[in-house]
Amino acid sequence: MIELHLYGDLRRHAPQKTTAGQSVIRLPIGNGETVGHVLRKAGIDPTEVGQIFLNGKLLNTRCSMAFWLSYQSAQERIPAGGSYLDAPVHSGDRLGVFPRKMAMLVV
Repeated sequence: MIELHLYGDLRRHAPQKTTAGQSVIRLPIGNGETVGHVLRKAGIDPTEVGQIFLNGKLLNTRCSMAFWLSYQSAQERIPAGGSYLDAPVHSGDRLGVFPRKMAMLVV
């Protein structure tokens, strides 16, 4: 099982659409599944994704400021020559998915 925590307008993909609380999708996953597989299962087009965190570490962003914000990175999950969509996921992983229209958060 993997959890997708959806933010901004990506919350529309969650079974319970809320504006105040968390919008979470829990999906069963099999061996060899990737971030790309999980996004497709949830009905999320990767072109909508601005930032994605894997277990609290930044996996991918479209924000050039990410380096300066010193987020911990999950880049080690991305296979050589691949993209964040090719990163394998495992049972118990958590993905935080932010839309392109949502600015990078400073935490």
